[in-house]
Amino acid sequence: MFDATTPPMPLSLDAVTLTLPSAAGPVEILRGVSLTVEPGERVAVVGPSGSGKSSLIAVAAGLEQPTSGTVRLFGKDLGALGEDGRAKLRRGKAALVFQSFHLLPNMTAEENVAAPMEIAGWSTAGKVARDWLARVGLSERLRHYPHQLSGGEQQRVALARALAVQPELLFADEPTGNLDSANAGSVADLMFELVAETGAALVLVTHDPALAARADRQITMGGGKVVDAA
Repeated sequence: MFDATTPPMPLSLDAVTLTLPSAAGPVEILRGVSLTVEPGERVAVVGPSGSGKSSLIAVAAGLEQPTSGTVRLFGKDLGALGEDGRAKLRRGKAALVFQSFHLLPNMTAEENVAAPMEIAGWSTAGKVARDWLARVGLSERLRHYPHQLSGGEQQRVALARALAVQPELLFADEPTGNLDSANAGSVADLMFELVAETGAALVLVTHDPALAARADRQITMGGGKVVDAA
């Protein structure tokens, strides 16, 4: 029997395809991808370069519209929503961390973390930003701009920005890909620790087998398809 109190599944994809134009003709990026992510589940997406991993994240987060198939984020069909509707659905429920950090260069660490909360109308944005920067070990870097921070520090700011809004789902696309081994390990530890604390589900794209092994489940992509979902 359906329980109305059961929270919707954070993510489900059903027969999703993505075809993009190119000079040589249409290219099939995703070919019939189906998967689900349960509340609090940590899923690693692995596979060779060009297998569709990052495109999967883009489609799942509503940043790219699939050519066919259905993407549901927290039970809502993204295909039925416009760009503004998808952004509104993500706000406060899903967050993203990228390999290249994507910090705003003209904002300090504190301002970068506070920005999404300010857009959402949080009156406590500044305090929450400072609290989260302290949690990621950057309480002494509040007033520093991205160019004044190391790569590891920038990714910590990006993690704080993503998790400060208390999302139920975190998308992380190669979050340690631009970091040296020491910083990569530190950021990975921090990410898994904070996701566990907040209870957020995690969809992690990575080339690092050791990082993928920390997830509850691995999805292997190949040629735009799911070839294994152990």
